[in-house]
Amino acid sequence: MTVMAERTSSQMSLDVFERIAAFAEREDETVRLEFIGGRIGVGKVTNGNHGSIIMWLIRQCMRARPDLDLNPTQGLKGEAYRRGRARPDGVLAPVGHFAGQGDWAETDGVLMVLEITSYDSDTHLRDRVEKPRGYAEAGIPVYLLIDRDSLSVLVHSDPDPEDGYRDIHVVKLGGKVALPDPVGIELDTEELKDYLD
Repeated sequence: MTVMAERTSSQMSLDVFERIAAFAEREDETVRLEFIGGRIGVGKVTNGNHGSIIMWLIRQCMRARPDLDLNPTQGLKGEAYRRGRARPDGVLAPVGHFAGQGDWAETDGVLMVLEITSYDSDTHLRDRVEKPRGYAEAGIPVYLLIDRDSLSVLVHSDPDPEDGYRDIHVVKLGGKVALPDPVGIELDTEELKDYLD
């Protein structure tokens, strides 16, 4: 279950947040902390179906674009002026792109981020509102949301720092979806139906 704690960015510095996040991960590797929109998000590692979706997408990306890695553990500096810290379910970038960047990497060079909805009360605000806004502010070209509640895949593209993503393409699970350039991959999402709770 995910819990969101209200904090404003003026109340907590990024340095303090990063120290807390590092401590939490050392103490319990299943805890993932984020700092988005001035809020601390605390989440536990999700279930096997969630992980199976991530692994499915990793395989698809490796087949279609062996020059890219979909990293399921990389944290990103996000939002305007890099005030946020996000832990996407996957970050697509050129092979070796994150070497030497540490726990929280710059978003420059990131082609796509992946999020998969969880079955908790915060998934709407986190995955459908705050994260797409933060990823668009950071200029990430594509945001892929696999929405298990609506049984659909949403491809967000054409980011604008003020308006968010200007193009959102929705495909029901089971359909084919094109991830636009610079990703340039087509996905057949039929297999994802096997990973629903």
